[in-house]
Amino acid sequence: MQPPMYPEEFVTPMREELTAVGFQELRSPDEVDKVVTGKGTTLCVINSICGCAGGTARPAVALALQHKVIPDRLVTVFAGMERDAVEKVRQYHRDVAPPSSPSMVLFKDGKVVAMVQRSDIEGRTAQEVAGRLVADFGDHCARPGPSIPPEKFAQLKHLHACGSSVPRVQR
Repeated sequence: MQPPMYPEEFVTPMREELTAVGFQELRSPDEVDKVVTGKGTTLCVINSICGCAGGTARPAVALALQHKVIPDRLVTVFAGMERDAVEKVRQYHRDVAPPSSPSMVLFKDGKVVAMVQRSDIEGRTAQEVAGRLVADFGDHCARPGPSIPPEKFAQLKHLHACGSSVPRVQR
């Protein structure tokens, strides 16, 4: 098992941005296998400490999950933290796109049907990225949304800190 690269206290607020809108954290390759190979749709977000792209990705995902149709399951792994779990997700999408974080992978019945890479996030607004996700949800998903009530969504606070100021764990 590969050790985390960052202190947990620095990534906890970034984790909470996704768990607040209904995401389950996956911490091991076995958990990834069990969830992404299941029937139905699964959105897996590879969360990132990157303040620029991550600061757009997390609000974009939250906004997209306010749509009337959303994935059946919402899961997340954190790049640089659950490194083995992240590698397992990347094995599933390696034929579709190279590794990037943050990124979002939409699986349907265990197959990748859509992916938003870091290059699709950088330089775009959360609304633009959310629009792309909403289109993907409309094409592949059937679960009624939103993931949380609109009044709870309105109370969310998102981070916009640059990850370059976060120290790595010293070994």
